[in-house]
Amino acid sequence: MRSRPASLLRRHGHRAGYSLRFLVCLLLCFSGCAGPRVMERRGGEPLLRLGLAVDTDAVRIRGRGKVSVRGSGSFELAPEEEVRVIASSDGIRVDGRPGGSMRLTFESHDASRLLVVNGRAYRGSVEVIPNGATLTAVNVVGVESYLRGVVGVEMGERQRNESAALEAQAIASRTYALKNRGRFRSAGFDLHAGVQDQAYLGAERETALGSEAVRHTAGLVVVYRGDLINAFFHSTCGYSTASPEEAFRTVQAVPYLMPVSDRRPSGGYYCDISPRFRWTVEWGANELRDILQRTVPSVLGVDAESVDEIHSVRVHGLGPSRRVTELRLQVNNGEIPVYGPDLRLVFLTPERQPLGSTAIEVTTERSGGNGTSAKITGAGWGHGVGMCQWGAVGRARAGQTAREILLTYYPGTRIERRY
Repeated sequence: MRSRPASLLRRHGHRAGYSLRFLVCLLLCFSGCAGPRVMERRGGEPLLRLGLAVDTDAVRIRGRGKVSVRGSGSFELAPEEEVRVIASSDGIRVDGRPGGSMRLTFESHDASRLLVVNGRAYRGSVEVIPNGATLTAVNVVGVESYLRGVVGVEMGERQRNESAALEAQAIASRTYALKNRGRFRSAGFDLHAGVQDQAYLGAERETALGSEAVRHTAGLVVVYRGDLINAFFHSTCGYSTASPEEAFRTVQAVPYLMPVSDRRPSGGYYCDISPRFRWTVEWGANELRDILQRTVPSVLGVDAESVDEIHSVRVHGLGPSRRVTELRLQVNNGEIPVYGPDLRLVFLTPERQPLGSTAIEVTTERSGGNGTSAKITGAGWGHGVGMCQWGAVGRARAGQTAREILLTYYPGTRIERRY
């Protein structure tokens, strides 16, 4: 809320102060009654709203203990009593119970007893809100509890000598969450629970060392010139991280996301411990043509008829980190350019999975009248921008601290406590 001018406050003396406080209290009352809950915990820890099931017909919810359900009416669920919440013409309703509601809130009587949504357990409360003819289930939880579920999934089970990597991930993930908070406000939540944002699978994928890393770094974030950074991270850089323009169309280039070498002083690379450090994909001639006839139209908007016969696949441009920024497909009627941000979705593997990265070399072989087969050898896994997770593990094993890891992958930044 915009503050009143100082001259007006002086003119009315103490009365103005009382009136202003009354107005603030009134506004807080109305906002608490009409909208989502106040999004801060006591002590400054923010709350997050995570989209668990978005635009779905129904969700199943139960509690490990007693659960209060609030909506147009209130009722309770016994421990382990499961209900099915469905979208209906009058909002949302609990299957088998009369009356609809525009919002349902599920909250355990005992905060230590988890809520289970579609078979997966979560801390905090769960809201179900209508979205036209569908509904969305939202987990409302403190940032620190959320991060316990993120770090456990993103980094998996790690050893004690890798704790610095877990702490670096906790700080990067906290920064990402707070930077992007409210991005999907119009849909009723802050972030997706899936890999569209950060992998979050609730309480049952938490790990002991991951939770410890979250506690040790509580409130810490990465900033650049006082602002939260875009804390991108990925699995394996392969040899160097990437610049944003090599991977994304709309992410602005900034100094802290420049390419960073992952080479160890003693030789090799910090991330060469990754199972995806190097990889190879091969396509037969018919297989390559069939995949490109599906992906080129859907990703690039080029008519399928144009992808008649593949004569060659060649690299046409490299970015600052030597990742491919443009490939060209030679077909009967010319060439089709494929740019870096689209490359991984155009060249799906034979298993119909996105290509591992754009740090690649391409070789092709012409098979007479049978078309062209292709082989791609690649380095690393993921978009390559920001922190390399396997590189962080390698650096932790080498004795680097979380701060050293983060300031290496995000050069020119600082670590700051926000709450």
